[in-house]
Amino acid sequence: MKDILQRSWPKNVSKTLTYRLGEKPLHEYVKQNAADQPDKTAYSFYGRNLTWAEIDESVDKFAQFLAAKGVEKGHCIGLFMQNCPQYIIAHYGVQRLGAIVVPLNSMYKESELEYLINEAAIKAVIAGQELQALIGTVRPKTPSVEFVVTTNYADYLPEEPTLPLPGELTLEKKHTPDTYDFVQILKDHQPYVQHVEIDIWNDVGLMVFTSGTTGRPKAAMLPYGSALFKTASTVHGNQFELDGRFLTIAPLCHIAGMVMGVNIPVYTGGECVLLTRFDPVTAVEAIETYRVTNWYSIAPMNVAILNIPGVENRDLSSLKRNSSTSFGIPVTKELADKWKELTKGCIMHEASYGLSETHTCDTFMPLDNIKWGSCGIPTFDTELKILDFETGEPVHPGEKGEIVIKNPGVFKGYLNRPDATAETLRDGWVHTGDIGSVDEEGYLFFHGRIKEMIKSSGYSVFPEDVEALLNEHPGIHQSAVIGVPDPIRGESVKAFIVLKPEYIGKITEEEMILWAKEKMAAYKYPRYVEFIEQLPATSSGKVLRRLLKEPQGKEVKQ
Repeated sequence: MKDILQRSWPKNVSKTLTYRLGEKPLHEYVKQNAADQPDKTAYSFYGRNLTWAEIDESVDKFAQFLAAKGVEKGHCIGLFMQNCPQYIIAHYGVQRLGAIVVPLNSMYKESELEYLINEAAIKAVIAGQELQALIGTVRPKTPSVEFVVTTNYADYLPEEPTLPLPGELTLEKKHTPDTYDFVQILKDHQPYVQHVEIDIWNDVGLMVFTSGTTGRPKAAMLPYGSALFKTASTVHGNQFELDGRFLTIAPLCHIAGMVMGVNIPVYTGGECVLLTRFDPVTAVEAIETYRVTNWYSIAPMNVAILNIPGVENRDLSSLKRNSSTSFGIPVTKELADKWKELTKGCIMHEASYGLSETHTCDTFMPLDNIKWGSCGIPTFDTELKILDFETGEPVHPGEKGEIVIKNPGVFKGYLNRPDATAETLRDGWVHTGDIGSVDEEGYLFFHGRIKEMIKSSGYSVFPEDVEALLNEHPGIHQSAVIGVPDPIRGESVKAFIVLKPEYIGKITEEEMILWAKEKMAAYKYPRYVEFIEQLPATSSGKVLRRLLKEPQGKEVKQ
C-alpha cells in the first residue's frame, strides 16, 4: 500500500506533514494569530467582523469565567448551539483550561439530551436562547450540570446585516433566570492569564457522541492532537491557501463542520464566513459579497444553487476549491463540470472518508488526479487496509472488505465502555465496520456499512438508540428500525412496531410518527412506520433486522 501511495501522491504536495505554527493545541494557534495579525478579520457573521484580537480576548474572558465556576482540566462542557461566533469562543475557552468540549446537536430532544448529558457527566452547558427551555426541562434529571450559560445569536449581529437572516437570528433577547448570559460574562470578566499544560497526544479535548458498532451513542474520546493533525492534513492535502476565505455552513457540532469551521480558520489564520444554516440564495450572496475561495458542502447544496433561476448571472468566480460530500446526490464528474462552469473554474470533488472515531478526513482527493466515485487516497501518516470479513486478512486491490485505519488522529477509546473500545480499537487500528475497496492506485471506494447504522442527512443513526427512544411510548411492546433509501437524506429511518394489545386500533401509524418527531432529532425520527404482529427473531430473542428489509405489510410514510 505504501508503494502504491508513493506513486499516487500529488506531485506538488509534500509527503511530510509540517504544522504551520508547530505541534501545539489549536487554542494556542488562536493566541498566536492574535499576536501576528490582531486586526485581521477571523470570522464574519452576517456582516459582523470579529478580529483575531477580539476572538482571543473573548476566549480568555470566557475561560476566566469557567475557571471561576470551578471548571478544570478534564471536565466536560456541553455546547448546545447552532452555528455562531459564541460557539467558536466557547469551544476554545473550554479547551484553554484543558477541559473537554462535548458538542450537542441543536436538533436533540429531551430524552436524547438527558441520556447524553448523564453519559458524559457534563458539568455545564452553553445553550442557544431558543434551546434553553429544553435544558431547563432536563436539569432535574441531569445532576452533573452545575450551571448553564445562554446566548442570543443576534448579540453578534451588526446593526445592518449584509446577508438575509434566518429566523433564529431575529428572536428578541430574553433573560432566563438561573442562567448566565454569554455577552454579560465577557463584560464582567478579565482575561484568563494562567497557562494549562496540555499533552496533546494524550489529553482529551473533545468527546463526540457516535453510535460506534453497537448500542446507544458512546462518547469517542479524541485528544487535542487529533484536531491539530486532521486539520493540518486537510489543509495541506487539499492545497487550501493559508490566506483563503472559507464559507462554513455545515453544523459546527458535526465532526466535519467542526474541522471546516472551528479548526481550519484557526489553523490557517484565514477568514471564515459563518452562516447559521444553508439557504441557497444566502449562500450565493455570501460567496459573491465576501469573495469566498473555499467551501465544504454536501452535493444537494450545490444542486440547489445550480437550480436557482438566473444563477448563471451571479459572480461566483472567487471560488477555487469545493470539497463536497455525496449525501443523497452523488458527487459526479457531470455535477463537478456544471459547478466549474457556473463558478468559472472552481474545482469540485468528493471531500473525504472518515468517522468520528478518527476525527474524520482520513483520505483526501489528489487534485491532479481526481477519481470519481472514490474518496481519494489515505492522508498523511495514515495506514489503511481492507480486511476480509471472515479471515481478517488483507484482500487484493478491487476486493471488498472491512475498512481499518491507523493514524495519529484516532480516538483513545469510548468513555466508560472498555468492551466497545476493545472491539473497535485494536493495536491502534480503528475497525470501522464499513465496507470498502482500494484500487490499484490506492484510491478508497466506500460500499456501505457492515453494521446496521443508518446514515441520514450525514448523521449516524443506530437502530438501538431510536428503538430505546421509541419504547418510551406507553403503547409500544416492541420496536425495530432499519434504514431505507431516501433520495434526499441518503437514508431515512423506518420503524416496525408491535403494539401492546390495549393499544391496537387506538393509535395510528401517523400519530406514532408525530409522537416520535417530538421526541427525536429531525434526522433520527422514523419517517415510515409499520405496525406488525411480531418481530422476526432468533430463538434467543435477538431481532433479525435484515429480515425486515423484506415486505411485511402496510407501511405509512410521513
